[in-house]
Amino acid sequence: MVSSEVETLVYNRKLSSVVPAGVTEENMAKELSCMDIVMKLHYLRGVYFFTSSAVQGLNATLFKEPMFRLLELYCATSGRIRKSETGRPFIKCNDSGVRIIEAKTDKTIDEWLEMQKDHYSVDNHLVPNQVLGPQLAFSPLVLIQFTWFKCGGLSVGFSWTHVLGDAFAASNFINMWGEGTAGNLPTKSLQRQLQVQPKQADQIQLSAEAEAQPLSVRRVEPVGDHWVAAISCRMETFSFQITASQLDDLQTKVASKNQAGKLPPFEALSAVIWQCIAKTREDGEPNVITICRDDFHNRDENVLNNNQILSIVNADFSVIEAEVSELAELIIKKSVEEKTLVDKTVEKDKGMSDFLVYGANLTFVNLEDVGLYGLELNGHKPTFANCSIHGVGSEGVVLVLPGPEPVKEGSGKGRIVTVTLQENQLAQLREELEKKWGII
Repeated sequence: MVSSEVETLVYNRKLSSVVPAGVTEENMAKELSCMDIVMKLHYLRGVYFFTSSAVQGLNATLFKEPMFRLLELYCATSGRIRKSETGRPFIKCNDSGVRIIEAKTDKTIDEWLEMQKDHYSVDNHLVPNQVLGPQLAFSPLVLIQFTWFKCGGLSVGFSWTHVLGDAFAASNFINMWGEGTAGNLPTKSLQRQLQVQPKQADQIQLSAEAEAQPLSVRRVEPVGDHWVAAISCRMETFSFQITASQLDDLQTKVASKNQAGKLPPFEALSAVIWQCIAKTREDGEPNVITICRDDFHNRDENVLNNNQILSIVNADFSVIEAEVSELAELIIKKSVEEKTLVDKTVEKDKGMSDFLVYGANLTFVNLEDVGLYGLELNGHKPTFANCSIHGVGSEGVVLVLPGPEPVKEGSGKGRIVTVTLQENQLAQLREELEKKWGII
């Protein structure tokens, strides 16, 4: 697809803002945890496709109406970044609002999804691509784009700065907006962790252990008020669906003779893709990877935060020559958690340093349980939904997401895998996945 074709895919963009229905209490602020700050250079991008029957009778005005109330409940989402006297960032809940974009395309949803198979980057036209800064105090934290297709269908594109919270928090927010379109919003504020005045975060006790540097994050040159890291190579994204039956076959193939039962889907997929990516690397195998999981034991669905556990897996053998079952076993049994070490590292720098998480090492993110298909309009779920990450480091990231809802009840659910890698590695990865595993 030539660039001129891509540029004209989406047109007639209209910009507006939505602010909370009520005025937030003066001096209300959301402090940022160490994990929030370490994610500051990353952005979540989601896109949801709805058929014409799902959005019949709906329009931009009806989409905006519940958002006024939603932003009152989640007042941090319409705030702006400020800095304390020490320079540590926080979110000032000043009711500046979220950015809304309305747009059109001459493509049908079917035509778009067909293009997406070979040119995943076309989805960038359905999702706002703004980052925070360089006028940091004026940059919206959330942007939503409604794009109408020629067939009458709609996509909802969603850009979410990771400093607000992780994919589970973002999903809960947009799903609650869907509840709002049906008149089902709660009546009380959901942001119980907000502070009336920004204050210094509680000091984490620093010990000799704090001298150790976590392997799951990489310190980068200070970015100032423009929250985007300089990446030395061109990164590209592609996505593929693996059906329930394909996933079942893969789990069976990966399991070793010494294992009882099948491997969990995330670990099986991660092991396969880890080895395939290793074969694309001319400058050495990725022997150290990062695993990112949800800390579901400590999650409150009504609170926006980065509630993730970062772990390191280190293979002291050849990834290419290993049995895939060995790699899966390593992920399951030998992951070394680094959340506390990351917190201590950020606190030691008083929240002033900048880091990359996704792509600092080859990173695998378990989003199997994220509510990707929890967004409903007119009682309809999206026919297809996906999520990607902007601001990925050169080692790349692999997201394992839930697949579309099964047509037949009880038929099982597959997965969507979204991969962001250096551009020159993608073709070989796709070839490896198709040739050896038959999953593309």
